[in-house]
Amino acid sequence: MNRLNDMALVAQALMFHNTRAFDQLVRKYQSPVRRFFLHQTCGDEPLSDDLAQETFIKAYTGLASFQGLSNFATWLYRIAYNVFYDYIRTRKETDDLDTARVDAQCCTRQKDIGQEMDIYRALATLKEIERTCITLFYMEDQSIEKIAGITGCPAGTVKSHLSRAKQKLATYLKQNGYDGK
Repeated sequence: MNRLNDMALVAQALMFHNTRAFDQLVRKYQSPVRRFFLHQTCGDEPLSDDLAQETFIKAYTGLASFQGLSNFATWLYRIAYNVFYDYIRTRKETDDLDTARVDAQCCTRQKDIGQEMDIYRALATLKEIERTCITLFYMEDQSIEKIAGITGCPAGTVKSHLSRAKQKLATYLKQNGYDGK
């Protein structure tokens, strides 16, 4: 039913240029997409908001390319994934290595303000693809197959990224006082 409702809203937005139909999709997926970016950016709310806004703009302008072969949510997360990696690529092109190193140190050396920041610091230790897989699987409740569709990686590779990321997170958290109790 949920998929049919999304498809009906997409059809209304495309065929009748019904912006209210697209607005319903935005309201439905705004929080999950923003949360995805919040985890990817290790808690940077303004950046997460900007990336989420860019995602919905790209989704609206590219709505005609949605073929309905996957769920609308999967298609939207793929756009979000691409928006994030475009951001990472442009940042890497404009930042030198010292800036990136300082950013990583600042992200991990913030004062302890609770478990949420500890999770963000732990997520910051992961490679971008590992963080994406962990975020989509555990925080956005996406299946391995959907993550494979979003990232363009084979399902086996997604499983490997998840396994490696879980091990890295466990190691980081144990080293920082979380003993699993």
